Amino acid sequence: MIGTSNLGKSFGARTLFAGVSLSLSPGSRYGLVGANGSGKTTFLKILSGDEPASEGTVAITARARVGVLRQDLFLDDAQIILDLAMMGDETAWKLLRERTRIIDHGEGDAAHLGDIEHALQNAGGYTLEPRAGAILVGLGIPTSQHRLPLSTLSGGFKLRVLLARVLLGGPDVLLLDEPTNHLDILSIRWLEKFLASYRGTAIIISHDQRFLDNVTTHILDVDYETITSYVGNYGAFAIQKKATRERKESEIARQEKIIASKLAFVERFGAKATKAKQAQSRLKQIEKIEVEELAQSSRRAPLFRFTQERPSGREVLTIEHVSKSYGKKQVLSDVSLAIRRGEKVAIIGPNGLGKSTLLKIVMGRLEADGGETKFGYEVRASYFAQDHHELFDDPKMKPIDFVWNAIPTEATSYVRGQLGRMLFSGDDVEKPIMTLSGGEAARLIFARIIVEKPNLLVLDEPTNHLDLEAIFALTEGLRTFDGTVFFVSHDRFFVSEIATRIIEVMPEGVRDFPGRYTEYLEQCGDDHLDAEAIVLKAKKDKPAEGDAANTAWEEQKKRKNRISALPQKRDKVLMLVEEAEARKKAICAMYTAPGFFDRTPKAEQDSLEKESAELDKKIEVLMTEWEAIEAEIATSGGT
Repeated sequence: MIGTSNLGKSFGARTLFAGVSLSLSPGSRYGLVGANGSGKTTFLKILSGDEPASEGTVAITARARVGVLRQDLFLDDAQIILDLAMMGDETAWKLLRERTRIIDHGEGDAAHLGDIEHALQNAGGYTLEPRAGAILVGLGIPTSQHRLPLSTLSGGFKLRVLLARVLLGGPDVLLLDEPTNHLDILSIRWLEKFLASYRGTAIIISHDQRFLDNVTTHILDVDYETITSYVGNYGAFAIQKKATRERKESEIARQEKIIASKLAFVERFGAKATKAKQAQSRLKQIEKIEVEELAQSSRRAPLFRFTQERPSGREVLTIEHVSKSYGKKQVLSDVSLAIRRGEKVAIIGPNGLGKSTLLKIVMGRLEADGGETKFGYEVRASYFAQDHHELFDDPKMKPIDFVWNAIPTEATSYVRGQLGRMLFSGDDVEKPIMTLSGGEAARLIFARIIVEKPNLLVLDEPTNHLDLEAIFALTEGLRTFDGTVFFVSHDRFFVSEIATRIIEVMPEGVRDFPGRYTEYLEQCGDDHLDAEAIVLKAKKDKPAEGDAANTAWEEQKKRKNRISALPQKRDKVLMLVEEAEARKKAICAMYTAPGFFDRTPKAEQDSLEKESAELDKKIEVLMTEWEAIEAEIATSGGT
């Protein structure tokens, strides 16, 4: 379906990729991965014909229809949503418009109308509207909105209309640039199902690891200034790539060891007449050994190290009876929550139910219609907005000034160092914020959050524009953060790794679960964030619904009580360790006292020696217990 031969793209002296020869077949779904700026979007643009290659060629099967989802393409706000979607099937749409023109305006003759009707039948024109409607509903746009102007939708939902338009066209080739951005959980699941049954060739850029694992059959890795194809989903690719790199590094190390050994022989015996012939032979052998030079990976991970200037009080955030409406649409109704120090709380659920609105109300960026929110004692909160522009007051401001404004007393070198950790170097810190990519803007906001040293992080879709390396690094940074995190995310990997408490927002209300996401799934038996609703336990193994709910919550209550008791238990174990070590130190002091062995009876010496050995065992057991408690505290998100 698609072939490339020695394809390359450069910008001046910088090469994105070169020598790319690929054969991409129908029925396969290729995940296009790589660091931000490595050339993924550029590669898609070359395939779609939007940008020329620097060298090489692209061949696509003749008459193949190509559907492209571009992140930078926007639609006419005055157009009707359903019409915009139907335009994706260009042939059927034009025939419908022609038929309407003839019937409504009496233009053309009956014979021509007959030809139009026949062509419509062949093109599936009579099913165009229901097909478009089904895709829109699948992407989370209800039927009641289909005949409204596009202007009635938010930016994220406008992109869904664009995606619907691309999918409806029935393309033979699908080129999708970040299709899951701005999709909620249900829409991501729908798209996964759609792509799983797609028979054409799909190339998809995504930074959602679970989406790639659920959808792709191959991975195209943009790295080392080329593009390499791997068979399997993202998880399989990560293992293969690591193994390949390690194998090459091992082979290079082996060859370098051989060269070093032969050189050592030459240096030691080269001057001796009896060994000169052998030394020359080894030099010739060295010349024949070709050591591969491994290219530098374009993968770079920022360093997220969140620290709090001082801990907050135990009660971090209280939300009491908060309600909010936009016109006639109520998105929040009587929401009450209490968040405590050290919790990492994930808000999940479909779009349009007020998740981002709740965060904005908490941060004072939006006023509630009713109720109130209160921060606890010594709470210092930092906010990551889904729309980065909310946080940039002056688009002409430079990154270095954006961070410096938060810490005006610090030296330039410190500010540059913090930006360097977020992969801003050299002139990057001086360019206007408005020129930054989505990933760069996200990293810049995190650079400022890090220097603010908050004890509460309020994050709205923090992974949306980050590449996979940055997402993994952010996950690790938040996992080791000893403050509190309150976040909205549709990234299933991210939620599973970070959250210690799940709040699911549903049309009928809020479900609050005090535990990790995997535990939440065990209770409800339905993976709301994954490709299919998977029942984890058969119904016959479940007690009655009411009993099951009560039992699950009793178990969660017991678990929560046990976790809350862990710090006290840890302190008690440490006290016993200190007592045992103090006694052992006292025994050692007796041994080293002048005349101890002369004045102390042998039986007492033996008793002390036995006690010292028992103390060693006791300390070892206590330290093992302490390590287990610390590990459980860390896993539970406690302090």
